[in-house]
Amino acid sequence: MADNTHDNLDSLLGKLIVDKGLATGDEVRTCIDKYRRNKAEQHTSHQSFAELLVIDGVVTQRQVERLKPEIEEQRAGQQIPGFQILSPLGAGAMARVYKARQLSLDRLVAIKVLPLKFTGNPQFVERFYAEGRAAARLNHNNIVGALDVGKAGDFHYFVMELVDGRTVYEEIIEQGHYSEEEALKIAIQIADALVHAHDEGLIHRDVKPKNIMITKDGVAKLADMGLARAVSDREAAEAEQGKAYGTPYYISPEQIRGEVDVDFRADIYGLGATLYHMVTGRVPFDGPNPSAVMHKHLKAELVPPDHIHSCLSRGICEIIEVAMAKDRKQRYATTLDMLEDLKAVAKGEPPIQARQKIDWDLIAPPEDKITPPTLNRQEPFFAQPLFWIAVTGWILLFAAVLIFSSQYP
Repeated sequence: MADNTHDNLDSLLGKLIVDKGLATGDEVRTCIDKYRRNKAEQHTSHQSFAELLVIDGVVTQRQVERLKPEIEEQRAGQQIPGFQILSPLGAGAMARVYKARQLSLDRLVAIKVLPLKFTGNPQFVERFYAEGRAAARLNHNNIVGALDVGKAGDFHYFVMELVDGRTVYEEIIEQGHYSEEEALKIAIQIADALVHAHDEGLIHRDVKPKNIMITKDGVAKLADMGLARAVSDREAAEAEQGKAYGTPYYISPEQIRGEVDVDFRADIYGLGATLYHMVTGRVPFDGPNPSAVMHKHLKAELVPPDHIHSCLSRGICEIIEVAMAKDRKQRYATTLDMLEDLKAVAKGEPPIQARQKIDWDLIAPPEDKITPPTLNRQEPFFAQPLFWIAVTGWILLFAAVLIFSSQYP
């Protein structure tokens, strides 16, 4: 089985090299023959086919590295039954996502595949399946739906709804920032999705612009349950204690500290940070490295959104302020409270829940503070200091005259 797998890999690599014009068919065949001779002679130090191609100057090491994702893509397409891999959609640190056709229903889907380099790590494999199980528990129009999860050959895969659109992050990069109206429309949908997830006992833990897809019809969908965890899963929480799981630009302070009892308020913080990025075009905190960014989430004061774009309403700034409170006790008491405030501001009404939590004496700009008027009132003459100074002077003078008269009659 192992020999067949390697032969298949070598065949795919050779075919891709020729198809892309990196070498001629004769050059690749010469290398294949040499590789097979070395293998047949059972050289203890014989090179792999890829290494031999590089040593013989047929291709460079960099070219081989660039071809590896395509090889995995083609292998996945050959090994996952019932699906035809069409094209890559994207890749992250932990998985590659492909556009595919489900042959039985003739519909387009997205397939997330765990890279082969991670398949030997039980922790990565378990996390991959945990994502599938978490997504399968949720059924909401604003959450990317899960269809199937399994293993075929060497590949662990997760089939999900294909979202025809772009991420919020891509749109921020293109247009700079969202208008308040558009940002609220998206935030309302994602807050509604989080209400559903939290009601099901799940926390997402990685709410961010890259994990929000926008369809061509304007529907926002929360994606990537890779860090999702059941609030009741004490064993997983304790195993992760002291580790910061999340994305530095949007991570909550309690996630940074690796606290055991991380709950729905971490998602509220993430949504607040995402909304901040959407309406300002900037991440809430920035720095030269992830550690510096996370330190600011813990200690630095947030620059109010309307200090960046003065056109933003007081209401949306209040929502962000409360959602991103460093002390989670100062955030929204429930995700539903945040959703209600988002809807209120979208209708031009004040965010009642946020306003109850904010001490405006501390954060309102000087022009919004009410200063009691100074009263220009005339005090009575006998109450003024000069009156008593004059009286004291006259008394002292009168006493001096009496003393002088008694000594010099």
